[in-house]
Amino acid sequence: MGLSKKNFLEIRSKYGHCSSWAIWADGGPKPKSNVGDLAVFDFEKNNQLLSQLNPNVVMVGLNISRRIEAPFGNFHDSKPQSQDYKLRHAIKDTPFYGAYMTDIIKDFEQKISGQVSRYLKENKDFERQNISLFEQELMDINSKNTLIIAFGNGSFEILDRYFQKKFKIIKVPHYSNHISQENYRASIIEILGGQK
Repeated sequence: MGLSKKNFLEIRSKYGHCSSWAIWADGGPKPKSNVGDLAVFDFEKNNQLLSQLNPNVVMVGLNISRRIEAPFGNFHDSKPQSQDYKLRHAIKDTPFYGAYMTDIIKDFEQKISGQVSRYLKENKDFERQNISLFEQELMDINSKNTLIIAFGNGSFEILDRYFQKKFKIIKVPHYSNHISQENYRASIIEILGGQK
């Protein structure tokens, strides 16, 4: 999709602590097997990597729930409490595999989205600062005709407030919702079915 190895490495260096790509290692005997295997971002282990990336589709969460341990580890959490495996199941073998993934609010560790929203209401400068960071991020990944997929209400409301006239933004349910991975995939495919 047009990303060079140099560009990929620059993105990893600048945004690896808060972003990732919608590419995962294949599952195993359990639904969460290998979801945290980041070897998929190693050129020596995945020689198809650059051709799999699609910076024109950007999936956006609200914020991190805990610190990201490794570059591109966001959305690839293998901890028992994590629900990231549902994303892998939902996106696999769809046109959205390889999308860029990030959070609209950076470096803000909080598990409860309502707390994030409350903080943003009281700290508008912080919110605007994060909007500027996101705009720069889109430029840095060289995203064109960007389709934004927002996970849940929190990220959608912010994105819609600032970017409704600039980008196509589609809200999908958050993958942490109490829903099976099969039902989550069905809902994602239903909502995104007509998009490319």
